[in-house]
Amino acid sequence: MNPAPLPGDLSAPRRNTLYLQVLVAILLGVLVGYVWPEFGAKLKPLGDAFIKLVRMLVAPIIFTTVVVGLAGMGDLKKVGRVGLKAIFYFEAVTTFALLIGLVVANVFKPGEGFHATAASLGAKAHEVASYATAAQALSTVDFLLKIIPNTFVGAFVEGEILQVLLLAILFGLALGLLGEHARPVTNLLNELARVLFGIVGIVVRAAPIAAFGAMAFTIGSYGLRTLASLAALMACVYLTCGVFVLVGLGLITRAGGFSLWKILKLIREELFIVLGTSSSESALPLLMEKMERIGCARPVVGIVVPAGYSFNLDGTCIYLTMAALFIAQATDTPLSLAQQLGLLAVLLLTSKGAAAVTGGGFITLAATLSATSQVPVAGLALILGVDRFMSEARAITNFIGNTVATLVVAKWEGAFDATKAGKILTKPSAAISPAISARWRNPGG
Repeated sequence: MNPAPLPGDLSAPRRNTLYLQVLVAILLGVLVGYVWPEFGAKLKPLGDAFIKLVRMLVAPIIFTTVVVGLAGMGDLKKVGRVGLKAIFYFEAVTTFALLIGLVVANVFKPGEGFHATAASLGAKAHEVASYATAAQALSTVDFLLKIIPNTFVGAFVEGEILQVLLLAILFGLALGLLGEHARPVTNLLNELARVLFGIVGIVVRAAPIAAFGAMAFTIGSYGLRTLASLAALMACVYLTCGVFVLVGLGLITRAGGFSLWKILKLIREELFIVLGTSSSESALPLLMEKMERIGCARPVVGIVVPAGYSFNLDGTCIYLTMAALFIAQATDTPLSLAQQLGLLAVLLLTSKGAAAVTGGGFITLAATLSATSQVPVAGLALILGVDRFMSEARAITNFIGNTVATLVVAKWEGAFDATKAGKILTKPSAAISPAISARWRNPGG
């Protein structure tokens, strides 16, 4: 498949304007939200419209990309092997992220000194009621059953990534087993994917406007003064996410033969889009396109990227542990080491559903606190005002984490062709034989 060139496309003329436009738009959004808060609060639809446009394309892009990729493989064992390696990687890295959040929260204790009581939280309890209610319906069994759609079309109507991924895997494998009889359908989906990526190239041009509106709304609605009282928590979350990316993911990329700095430079446009919209999903199609163009086999991209958006939420994991311990510290709720490890064990399960519902991070936190019954759920009201400001750190860390995961799993599976990216991404010794990579490419690739 040769989709239409996107901003940052390695095969297209070099463009350095999109990320600068988004950056300027973010700064203007902050200025407008601070100077004219009421006007800034009304600009929320600009960001929402862009995210809806992207989400409109996510399901069909995932379906066509995965189906066409798997149709060229026709090997269930390869698909299972990639899936198992991805899940193993996701569990290892997210556990590490949860542990980092636990350690930092215990060392810096950002919640100490608040001494929040039931009386003081009572006035704000109604603000978190909707999250607590939604948390009651969030369980591991429900999450697993939700992966299976009620109907084939229903998965696309609801826009559930994992449901679409399941259908795509079954559809792609079925086409692969049909052989030459399935080639007309495969070619049709291949051309459809080309059109969809062309639409993405058009939609992404509106990213600066979306970033401006989303940032103006955030500052206008919550104000910079809201940050002062919870600056310690925010600083810890941003610092921890930064350390995780630079040290944790840095070591992983080095072990895989990649340069973290070159990876960040490669996806800088997408990172600014994520920063402006506070949503890693807003750049999902761009990430899938770019990962394939730099040498990751299409089946690996099609499986790892969508699955990572539910199972590899590194930034969300850091936030969840730190927010839970912050509330415990702020409400003077003592937690022993055993209780904290128990909390971490629950988060290992509940965090996997954080991307499956609207307000997922907050609802997941409410579900975890409800399940453990050790930290008051009403304490969520303490961080409700600054949750939006921490969403940027979560989204950016999640996005970088899924980028690294895709590269690592592709390299691990021998499905990465470093010659496609040349020296842009890897060390000279990191190249995989084009012949090995070719075994993973689809007939239309």
